Amino acid sequence: MTRSRALSRVLLVVLVVALAGCAGASFGDPTATDPASSDGSDVATANGSLEVHYINVGQSVSTLVVGPDGETMLVDTGHYNDDGEHVLEYLRTHGVERIDHLVTSHNDADHIGGNAAIIDYYETEADGVGAVYDPGIAASTQTYGEYLDAVEEHDVTLYETREGDAIDFGEVTVDVLGPPEPYLENEARNENSIVLKLTHGETSFMLSGDAEDDQETYLVETYGEELRATVMKAGHHGSSSSSSEAFLDAVDPEVAVVSSAYDSQYGHPHEEVLRRLGDRSVPTYWTATHGDVVFVSDGTIVSIRTQREAPTEPQSLRDGDPVDPGTSGDAVERAQVTGDGAVAVTDGGDGTDDSGSDGSDGDGLDGDDVTAGDTNGTLAVATIHADAEGDDRENLNDEYVVFENAGTETLDLSGWAVEDEAGKRYRVPDGVTLAPDETLTLRTGSGTDTGDELYWGAGSPVWNNGGDTVIVENATGDRVLTESYE
Repeated sequence: MTRSRALSRVLLVVLVVALAGCAGASFGDPTATDPASSDGSDVATANGSLEVHYINVGQSVSTLVVGPDGETMLVDTGHYNDDGEHVLEYLRTHGVERIDHLVTSHNDADHIGGNAAIIDYYETEADGVGAVYDPGIAASTQTYGEYLDAVEEHDVTLYETREGDAIDFGEVTVDVLGPPEPYLENEARNENSIVLKLTHGETSFMLSGDAEDDQETYLVETYGEELRATVMKAGHHGSSSSSSEAFLDAVDPEVAVVSSAYDSQYGHPHEEVLRRLGDRSVPTYWTATHGDVVFVSDGTIVSIRTQREAPTEPQSLRDGDPVDPGTSGDAVERAQVTGDGAVAVTDGGDGTDDSGSDGSDGDGLDGDDVTAGDTNGTLAVATIHADAEGDDRENLNDEYVVFENAGTETLDLSGWAVEDEAGKRYRVPDGVTLAPDETLTLRTGSGTDTGDELYWGAGSPVWNNGGDTVIVENATGDRVLTESYE
């Protein structure tokens, strides 16, 4: 079988592979569908928000991805020395009830440390694990054995995942770019990492595991400019064996993330990598000083959020103060970046603007309006109906926000964004206007947009019944309205 080298989704040939120590655990065939073009042409308008969470797990890595419909993917699970404790706590804190896709980039113990614990927890105390994806190269460690024992005990579907395969993730395209067939460098685990490119609208994320020079060279030679991504996780915790000049040139990231310990025994991130990023003026976030790093993409703009404010100039990263894994505290917006490279730095505050246009505190539905940027209209929240009748999850269209134009001129809302405190974001389609004294209802569920009703298209509730904040930004990213309720 010849595998496609384009960034496209193809059906896998069913593979049944017995790995060392894996009696009863088999690999199968994940479902795949045709994606939108990955080169930026004919990109469908994205609805809803894609969240990518780089969890602070010290000298390790774990990435939580939450799709616009609430579907979840967890890529790696932290170090064996804490058995996934930090990752599990993060997932519980953020209300993740199910792992739809558990991806093992490769089977080194600092990447699969929490696999067994997470499978056990979600299969016994939560809503389960949909499937596990593995590059298929065994390791002779106790951590690896425990991981496969958990797969077998709970009868979780296990897929061998290779280049050309894809993971069906709703509106988000997930292309698998590695490992190739045959494996590289005598089946070295790092060099045969599962490499993923996630695309949401005009924005994209590159997750390259611990891919080093051989796999990066293969990727550059095979895909070239198709590797381009908005956000790149530096390979191998920022080791100089990864993030080569050629790979950085091909990916051409607007932002980079490094996941490693502050006092890494390996010296990660290496100065060579920081220099390469600095030479390209790539703002870089380090989990060791920024804490948990969260990106929220609406398909056009990526909001960058961190637990702590710290330097992002690559060669100044170590000037930041250390943040221990497991440190509590929400991630706060620090900057925004677009798919075409424009960057806007925010005030780095608490992520809300509590002042209304009349100088009041803006709390509650008290009619405080905020003038809408440089327009002549004034947008206000008329109604927030957060508690849908019955089960919110089964009645999403009874959860809605009603906006009103309280000004004297028609508002052009094309490209405006509506967001909640958790960063779930909806972008208003082009051509939507709101005349004076008219209202516009934004419903959480799916439906056909009309002149006075829009549909978010979310797969789960957005507005918290116990209190939340409605945030609206205009097409240039200026915050024009903040309305909180309890």
